[in-house]
Amino acid sequence: MKLYILRHGKTQWNALRKVQGAADIPLAEEGISLARKVGETLKDVPFNLCFSSPLKRAIQTAELVLGQKADRIPVILDKRIQEIDFGALEGTQFKDEKGNMINREMEVFFTDPNHFSRPENGENISDVLARTREFWMEKTADPELRDKTILIASHGCAVRALLQNVYQDPENFWHGCVPPNCSISVVEVKDGKAVLLEDDKVYA
Repeated sequence: MKLYILRHGKTQWNALRKVQGAADIPLAEEGISLARKVGETLKDVPFNLCFSSPLKRAIQTAELVLGQKADRIPVILDKRIQEIDFGALEGTQFKDEKGNMINREMEVFFTDPNHFSRPENGENISDVLARTREFWMEKTADPELRDKTILIASHGCAVRALLQNVYQDPENFWHGCVPPNCSISVVEVKDGKAVLLEDDKVYA
């Protein structure tokens, strides 16, 4: 099994430095353009199917990366790989125009995520790790998927949570950084073992 784990393209809220978790924000033109370029570079990858977060930005990115193959490859929506729900923090600005952090809760999220407190009506890192692990265990153990090449379209935090099943480094959740927009990590799963072949690569 080969998994191409993709973070969605850039949205307007990414550009405005707004907290964007469960908020259903579509791709900006820049995000659409980069996703198309990634799709062109990966046009010869023989994807069999795609699992996507149900949020627009992930679905759009998946369809653009699949390109002309999008009408032939099933895109299956799965809420377990949706982005962390920031609850009451959704839509707030967390950086100023110079890129300086102005929200203490979000600063903790990016610098010490294991101590990020669950916001009102939202989730914390443990919640995301639990649901993405359930997805991971289910799909990687499915004998029908054993020899498939699969695109997984998700989000920055959810991608890192998924990849914790490969890194197995709970003290270093971000693995150095938030995955760049439209970056892909390629994982090969064989005999129950997962090996990281590519890490946060932008194929464009």
